[in-house]
Amino acid sequence: MSAAMRSGPTDYAAQRAAMVEEQLRARGIREPRVLRVMGSLPRELFLPAEVRERAYEDNALPLSHGSTVSQPYIVAAMTEALALTGVERVLDLGTGSGYQAAVLAELVPEVFSVELVPELATSAAELLARLGYRNIAVRAGDGREGWPEHAPYDAILCAAAASEIPPAWLEQLREGGRCIAPLDSSDAGQQLELLEKRRGRWRRKRLFPVRFVPLR
Repeated sequence: MSAAMRSGPTDYAAQRAAMVEEQLRARGIREPRVLRVMGSLPRELFLPAEVRERAYEDNALPLSHGSTVSQPYIVAAMTEALALTGVERVLDLGTGSGYQAAVLAELVPEVFSVELVPELATSAAELLARLGYRNIAVRAGDGREGWPEHAPYDAILCAAAASEIPPAWLEQLREGGRCIAPLDSSDAGQQLELLEKRRGRWRRKRLFPVRFVPLR
């Protein structure tokens, strides 16, 4: 991605810097590469014009078709939890505007992103191509099925809440790989969970309560 595309208006740059300090560092995000990407990637470019000025608010923001782009802290926390080293192939489920996929693509060589709504998949793919990303593939499809043609993955990130973990995710994740996803349970509501594949089974850890759109 070119420096010109990154720079954006001065006020957005200042808002990004404040977001990193006040929303991310202040809440415990420590991974330097995640902080660098969050501080340089122009989130405003991934938003509809009517909410662009709110790009660095501490909130999820609406897209079309009932979708949202997650608040910056959630994007950073989910990305950091995957403990990426820079060599991984990542499956991103729930492309939305493409912002999370872009964050991942700044950290790893390959991102495969699946979006249920064809219109969102098309617009995200076009935007990511215009911004110069060549390491992201986007397709319209059911996130519960993953993207088996490119498995196994080293990490999976899902930006929609499921009531249970789809079997395809376990099948398509490499042994020792990590999955981060919000899961909606009857006893605790939506909880962000970090899952690791160990000997063909999940090892699960609840992180904190969240609120995501449902995985459809």
